[in-house]
Amino acid sequence: MSAKGLPDGEYRSAQPEGSRLSEPAATAIAAPSLRMRAAAAWDSDVVWSFRHSPVAIGSLAVFAACVLGALFAPWLAPHNPFDLKTLNLSDASLPPAWVEGGRPEFLLGTEGQGRDVLSAIMYGARISLLVGLASVAFALILGVALGLVAGYVGGKVDAFIMRVADVQLSFPAILIALLIDGVARVALPRDAHDQVALYVLVLAIGLSNWVQYARTVRGSTMVEKNKEYVQAARVIGIPPLGIMARHLLPNVMGPVLVLATINIATAILTEATLSFLGVGVPATEPSLGTLIRIGNEFLFSGEWWITIFPGVALVIMVLSINLLGDWLRDALNPRLR
Repeated sequence: MSAKGLPDGEYRSAQPEGSRLSEPAATAIAAPSLRMRAAAAWDSDVVWSFRHSPVAIGSLAVFAACVLGALFAPWLAPHNPFDLKTLNLSDASLPPAWVEGGRPEFLLGTEGQGRDVLSAIMYGARISLLVGLASVAFALILGVALGLVAGYVGGKVDAFIMRVADVQLSFPAILIALLIDGVARVALPRDAHDQVALYVLVLAIGLSNWVQYARTVRGSTMVEKNKEYVQAARVIGIPPLGIMARHLLPNVMGPVLVLATINIATAILTEATLSFLGVGVPATEPSLGTLIRIGNEFLFSGEWWITIFPGVALVIMVLSINLLGDWLRDALNPRLR
């Protein structure tokens, strides 16, 4: 018998019908709808900060325009600068359309072989963005993994990883990238290097930037691993790899996202610097840095548009990323809320 004099198993059925939730209602409470999730995300602190920051909105719009222009360059660009059949030497070195001697079909002018500068910028931005995003992703994965291991395991493993990081920090990132690219040029035949030059560039820039992520994640991991939720995970028998992946990683990614956003701009600049020095991607697939280097040879002969416009495009892209990174840093800082 139950406490209210009802036979066992009949107490639940004796409750008023209105006091019980039907199965669909219980399911709705347990799993919020997509609209509820979208409303919660819209009212979150980060989105609210973004909606009230004109600089962040403008920076995202500019960066989105750069990305879309690069991705859809084959359809948006007025010409294909790498299709030799469409090039005409009689169109070489034309000034911008608003300058005397310019032509409307070449809005930003042409370079020495008749390539449209605007089209070359759109195609070149694809390489710059690809190298920047891929190298940051590689550095982030490597640095976060090593930082988690160093911070959680500690001891000799931590000491070894951090000493390697200290040695690498004693050299400029551009010098490390030049060293890796130089080793690849010596180890690979010239034809083979041109085919894998993009991958070598991503590897060189990524290996020169992993230390920042590792040191940041290591510090956050050393703080988080002593908290109660990690101790509880250890008690119930979750293996160290599971603790690092399921419990520590989500709680140390805030600073990493800010660092990655800012490092995208740094990686793009590093790629442009390497290409300007002639050790980046081959001339058959020029990036913005390669276009600036080619235009620099004609700068003092009066053909300023060949180097100025790619340089302006690079500055606009990097500046928009840096402004987004600054906003994200402030939005994720609880002290500034």
